[in-house]
Amino acid sequence: MSEQHTYRVIVRGTFENLSEESRTRLLAEADDHGLAAMQFTEDGSLAYDRTLKHFSYRLVVLSDAADGEEMAGAIAEDRVERALGALGHGFGGLKSKVTDMDTMKINYKR
Repeated sequence: MSEQHTYRVIVRGTFENLSEESRTRLLAEADDHGLAAMQFTEDGSLAYDRTLKHFSYRLVVLSDAADGEEMAGAIAEDRVERALGALGHGFGGLKSKVTDMDTMKINYKR
């Protein structure tokens, strides 16, 4: 079995073809999805503003180190697609930025 690494992934995308129901629900919940509420979690943390144009999701993905960052990004994008699809929100243009927390160098101040 391969070594597992923890990845922090930011998935960005755009809302597309939102139904009136989706727009109403997103606007009603907009205050709960600002940048201040963002956290890296397995389920993901959604952030957007009232323009309902762009969004970002922050996720934690545990994946085999041998599969690399590309696989972690694909897993994260799949989770975002399923989450937004389950809510009935239209989206597109997903792009991921992946950070491997197990290889990240931390410079401590002395």
